[in-house]
Amino acid sequence: MKRTLLALLLFTSPAFAGAWTQGAGHLQLILGATYSDAGTSFGPGGQSNRPARFQKLWTSVWAEYGLNDRLTLILAPEWAKAKTLEPSGLIDHASDFAWGGGLRWRVTDKIGTLSLQAMVKSAGAFDMSVSVDGQSGEEAELRLLYGTNFKFLGASGFADVEVGERWIAGRRPNETPIDLTLGFHAWHDLALIQSFNTIAGGDARPPYTYYRAHKLEVSWVTGLGRGISVQSGVYFCPAGQNALDEVGTQLSVWVKL
Repeated sequence: MKRTLLALLLFTSPAFAGAWTQGAGHLQLILGATYSDAGTSFGPGGQSNRPARFQKLWTSVWAEYGLNDRLTLILAPEWAKAKTLEPSGLIDHASDFAWGGGLRWRVTDKIGTLSLQAMVKSAGAFDMSVSVDGQSGEEAELRLLYGTNFKFLGASGFADVEVGERWIAGRRPNETPIDLTLGFHAWHDLALIQSFNTIAGGDARPPYTYYRAHKLEVSWVTGLGRGISVQSGVYFCPAGQNALDEVGTQLSVWVKL
């Protein structure tokens, strides 16, 4: 159970970029930090009634560069530090680094924006158990993204839906990520409501087991001018199975060049 919880809690969905691609020669950086903890975990039946002690600090850089108007290059290094209370009463500390990268290709923008995104990630911060026992490793992900703009009561907004498949080396099961974003523009700011969901496949091997994690995040992005914005938000886990019941805060700086 310990390794399953570590695998889940140290995976954090990337900063929001959505289905849209960057313009040719344009660069966007999202520098983020997330702090979270958990006092209970969801059991096999989905009830949050198992005592747990877990704390995590996760930092990342999400960089996008437009190779042309339809193809965007992505680079995403990340670092995590966590501690958990073992049944023996001892506190276990872990710290690790990982890198990721890939491409997003805009398929069409005739019906909204439809894109395909391919990513690879090294073993490391997203799964701390890798550095302990090597039973889970590198991952590859293919994701379909759809984004569209709309008007509601005179205000402009957008929606983004992302569904993918994540293949993971080692004993950890493959995963299906499903991420949903709803955004509203207010003055020069942006309000975001996001749902991040991870569902394990049926190919888990001991010590891993089936799990699912659902996170709901609300955040506010404030424009500071000259292409710089600050995002702050909170999130919690409304449901889960064999996963920690996590509450967290996050702060990000967006830079567009």
